[in-house]
Amino acid sequence: MAVSRRLFVTATSAATALAVTGVAAPPASAAADGPRQLIPVSPDDTEADLVRKASQVRPTARQIAWQRLERTAFLHFGVNTFTGLEWGTGDEDPDVFQPAGLDTDQWAGALRDGGFKLAILTVKHHDGFVLYPSRYTDHTVASSSWRDGQGDVLRSFADSMRRHGIKVGVYISPADENQYLHGVYANGSTRAAHTIPTLVDGDDRTPQRSYTLQATDYGAHMLNQLYEVLTEYGPVDEVWFDGAQGHIPPDKVEKYDWDSWYSLVRTLAPDASIAVSGPDVRWVGNEGGSAREDEWSVVPVTEKDNGRTDFALAYDAADMGGRDALVAARPVADYLQWWPAESDVSIRDGWFYHADQQPKSVEQLTDIYFRSVGRNSVLLLNIPPDTDGLLPAADVVRLREFRERVDRELPEDLAAGARTAVSPGRVTLDLGTEREVDRVRLAEDIREGQQIESFVVEAQLDGAWTEVTRAGTVGASRILLLAAPVRARRWRVGVTGARAAVRIAEFGLYRSRV
Repeated sequence: MAVSRRLFVTATSAATALAVTGVAAPPASAAADGPRQLIPVSPDDTEADLVRKASQVRPTARQIAWQRLERTAFLHFGVNTFTGLEWGTGDEDPDVFQPAGLDTDQWAGALRDGGFKLAILTVKHHDGFVLYPSRYTDHTVASSSWRDGQGDVLRSFADSMRRHGIKVGVYISPADENQYLHGVYANGSTRAAHTIPTLVDGDDRTPQRSYTLQATDYGAHMLNQLYEVLTEYGPVDEVWFDGAQGHIPPDKVEKYDWDSWYSLVRTLAPDASIAVSGPDVRWVGNEGGSAREDEWSVVPVTEKDNGRTDFALAYDAADMGGRDALVAARPVADYLQWWPAESDVSIRDGWFYHADQQPKSVEQLTDIYFRSVGRNSVLLLNIPPDTDGLLPAADVVRLREFRERVDRELPEDLAAGARTAVSPGRVTLDLGTEREVDRVRLAEDIREGQQIESFVVEAQLDGAWTEVTRAGTVGASRILLLAAPVRARRWRVGVTGARAAVRIAEFGLYRSRV
């Protein structure tokens, strides 16, 4: 999507806009400590303190790059594809894994044609079956007769994605039913120093550097698998964890070694975002692909369980970062953090392939797009390969139709090249001639944080400025669908509430062709 121009509402103009709405502008000393990804908070902080601190939080370079992806893909594939389960048991016969027609280039081509920029493979799901020949478990593709035990789905996946210009992501499940059956997962072991990689019999590796990290027995198992994945398969752009515990007796628990896992990922893949049980990306709170109407990237967090970044409020709270949310989280929050939302959903009802399910309609996917990408979130759409190792033909067609539909919903930006005027708290566009508009796209320059709390879009009709639509947050991406097309030459957006100086990176106007 082309950015129409980079526009700035200066600190002076932002302060003026805030004064108009009765909200005090932040003091000049507000940024005395300097912007950073997370800022400590205290139960003694006032609402004004919390808002000031929130205005100072900034994303890292890896988070900015991640938020620009907009559409990412998930590929749930493994023994569940062949057993029909959604959550495996860990005692599957590896020989059940038989994707005779595996073609990861077909996956990559379909994702590219669907407009996806990154794809995440379930390298290991909760059952513990691993899609590459790991040294640390026999529950892998190497124990299947598929390709005479020489198959490596991760290798094929990574190579294909890069050939097609798609970034590579990996999901490695913290839960592991197979390792529980082998007495490693949730065995009650205490944390101790482990050398990573832990060399095994016949190991021909000569690592230039090893790492000493604190972990349980199972935590070390995860570290060794992370080391394999992050050193033997090329650059990885996202490492995706969830926080699920295995289906184990209630008196057992595996306390995950988040701090050590994060440390190893940061060392071996410094540009990779760690999601969604991670410090870079958070789960939006549902599996329907829908972000909140006002979605904040700056949210209150707590630090739990060996350094895990966790929600200070309920994961599905209606407000995650507004003023009321900042105050509500005050008794338990440790930090305000740049922690943007990822909206996950599957193209089918299940996460793994089931022959009796069909993909969502183009209309459903388009609605999900506007409720995720259009609300300051990144869409994570799951497209599960089938038992042949292919993306189903119906899904491939639907992905292309989805991309074409979005292109028709947001064709060329009518504001490209428009004359622009910036005045206190407002940006005005002159299109040169009257044009019909039914889609408005806005973005803040998130390098300067997320500041807009409310705004109004107006068009000049019969010589008078008339409100067309209004909303709350903007962030990295806000798309508003007008109830009916509006024809006007001059348009403007006015910031009616903000936390600090606002920088608008995009003010796009579109006429859909649907």
